[in-house]
Amino acid sequence: PSPQVMGGPGVGTNPDEMLLGAAATCYLITLAHILENRRLPVLELTMNAEAVVSQTGSLKFERIIHRPSIVLRADATEQQLDTAQTAAMRADKHCMISKALHGNVEITVEASVTRAV
Repeated sequence: PSPQVMGGPGVGTNPDEMLLGAAATCYLITLAHILENRRLPVLELTMNAEAVVSQTGSLKFERIIHRPSIVLRADATEQQLDTAQTAAMRADKHCMISKALHGNVEITVEASVTRAV
């Protein structure tokens, strides 16, 4: 369904949300796979994603921002923290949805990697 301002019913999921959801899910699954392959001591992996949509002219996705939060065990080394940060930045390059959007939508990653307290 589309928003009421576009003549739609204004309820349910719209195509914009579905695209953002697909991009975020693909990124998160890819990141989890990379972290697992690197055998990092991950305790928690969560994420928020945001879409920036152009309001001038026709509506268009300008940018997607992935904000993963990776929490490693309290005894994680600096090297493991760095590896997790690198993984967060690389996951976008290996995600099928990101590859499909490349050249049309800018995708940025703002990762948080910490140790458990």
